[in-house]
Amino acid sequence: MSSGNTGGDTRANGRVAVVTGAGSGIGRSVARALAAAGWSVALAGRRAETLTETAAEFADPAAALCVPTDVTSAERVADLFTAVRARFGRVDLLFNNAGTFAGGGVPVDELDPETWRAVVDVNLTGAFLCAQAAFRAMKEQDPRGGRIINNGSISAHVPRPHSIAYTATKHAMTGLTKSLSLDGRPYRIACGQIDIGNAATDMTARMQAGILQADGSTAVEPVMDAADVAATVVHMAGLPLEANVQFATVMATTMPYIGRG
Repeated sequence: MSSGNTGGDTRANGRVAVVTGAGSGIGRSVARALAAAGWSVALAGRRAETLTETAAEFADPAAALCVPTDVTSAERVADLFTAVRARFGRVDLLFNNAGTFAGGGVPVDELDPETWRAVVDVNLTGAFLCAQAAFRAMKEQDPRGGRIINNGSISAHVPRPHSIAYTATKHAMTGLTKSLSLDGRPYRIACGQIDIGNAATDMTARMQAGILQADGSTAVEPVMDAADVAATVVHMAGLPLEANVQFATVMATTMPYIGRG
């Protein structure tokens, strides 16, 4: 893997981001906001067509690189970062966003072990594989360093009913963030985490129809615009590497989070 800013098509500011789960929801919003802020953005996700839809709104088509990627595969993740460095020359940011809520709404005693494994594979192992590949690139390149921002969710702090797989992986994400932050210090690699609550995406549509609460009732929950999440990520990403937002919580103001349960 080559080092240095040797790739073609880099933009004037030279900042290069990788966004996983970029084909929809928060990933799409963040990718578009980064591009608007002057970043070149590699869009990673399972489906090429949704990545192309995300890139279609970039003002500069040269700022986008669409790379269909299965984040649970070490080989595919390695291919992603090889493609990014070949095109843009370096990696300055990973927004580690790909995730699944599979098995949500299923009581713990009824959760299929295969569903558990699938959630762990995407939310935790996938996040590790992407962070590892980004870490390697950031350590090797010249100038050295970069930033990793993990999407933790407020489920990194408190669970919803019947969400054991998702909640366990998001709690684990906090440990991943802390370890990356510590291990990255000698190489100017910063790592922070954004914990998001009720951004308006397809995944949270059920909240506006009514969702199970800790007391057994069902309630409609408020949501916020995903663009507000994207603005926070852009701010975190834009800091000099000497500064880091270690943890940030961005949530719909009146959602039932404080005192949940």
